[in-house]
Amino acid sequence: MRFKFDENLPCELVDLFREANHDASSVIEQDLSGSPDTRIIDICRTEKRVLVTLDLDFSDVRAYPAQDHFGIIVVRLWRQDKKSILDTLERILPLLRQEQVTHLLWIVEESRVRIRGDES
Repeated sequence: MRFKFDENLPCELVDLFREANHDASSVIEQDLSGSPDTRIIDICRTEKRVLVTLDLDFSDVRAYPAQDHFGIIVVRLWRQDKKSILDTLERILPLLRQEQVTHLLWIVEESRVRIRGDES
């Protein structure tokens, strides 16, 4: 699976996902820091990558309908320190092998993952 990590996430996530045999890149690696959300999601669509982000704007299914993107994972944690983020995303790696992400919105919280698709 192909992932792009937003600039608001620890760069170590790229290595974590690569070690789990995913194709991972980051906004920072591509010199896209500070780019508007619409540009980031367009690039993810073009590259067929799932966007992983802390940016709650991407959880708005009206602005980002499921059919219009390749997949979005929004990390929504009470504690957003590096360790909490790394631990949480490491825990969902096995789930990524079992569940589809394509054209879906995943909201990842400390104790659960909510998966949303097309609301129409």
